[in-house]
Amino acid sequence: MELFARKASLTIFTLFTVLFLLTITPNSANLANYYAYGNTGSSSAESAYANYENHIKNLYYDCNLAAAGLSFNTFKLAVTGFYNLRKEGKISPAKEHLAIIDFTKPSSEKRLFIVDLFTHSLVFNTYVAHGKNSGLIYAERFSNSPESLQSSLGFYITDETYYGQHGYSLRLDGQDLGFNENARSRAIVMHGAPYVGESFVNRYGRTGLSWGCPAISLEEHKDIIDFMKSGNCLFIYGNNISYLNNSRFLNFNSAANYLAQN
Repeated sequence: MELFARKASLTIFTLFTVLFLLTITPNSANLANYYAYGNTGSSSAESAYANYENHIKNLYYDCNLAAAGLSFNTFKLAVTGFYNLRKEGKISPAKEHLAIIDFTKPSSEKRLFIVDLFTHSLVFNTYVAHGKNSGLIYAERFSNSPESLQSSLGFYITDETYYGQHGYSLRLDGQDLGFNENARSRAIVMHGAPYVGESFVNRYGRTGLSWGCPAISLEEHKDIIDFMKSGNCLFIYGNNISYLNNSRFLNFNSAANYLAQN
């Protein structure tokens, strides 16, 4: 009887553990990356990680991102990917502009944050639309598939500008295999749209919906595109544990090591 009770207790404990793991938030999902240095037993590695954490905190506070509404964890993910992309030679050392779209926020909020990592400043904080099949007010569904009309998560490198259907636009090259590498073939670009901006949001309580593009206001799109064009970094974040656990760019260990050596 006692053995049965112990087995029952163990089963219940295991069940609660599984339920807990299924309900953890995306910001805490990638625990292997958070504690990568803690498991090495190397004092130099631990020091590199501590310095990396302090570096990101300094950037975060200097840019006053808490007041702007961007969480530290989201910023940390963005900066981590930025340095890992630079480590792979995908971002030139001369490029210091990082755009972050936080799709955990409703489109009624300013969820596009663009920072200059060289000057430690927040340059733009404004509205951005998501794909019509990702959700109405919140972007909740994401896709890498053609004609899905959904937004795609992950890291992008900006490329050339052009004039197209939506006027002055910026091409984006997705870097996360399985999540956004089809961005160019899907014509996912940054462009201006009349359904994004202060007046539209004040009238309708949200932005309009794109076909998957991170559309921005017509009042700001030229300035933003010129600031972000030609090899800078865009990170689109959302509530998706699969992405957080599978993107190779979210390796804190790798980013901290790169920063320590450069």
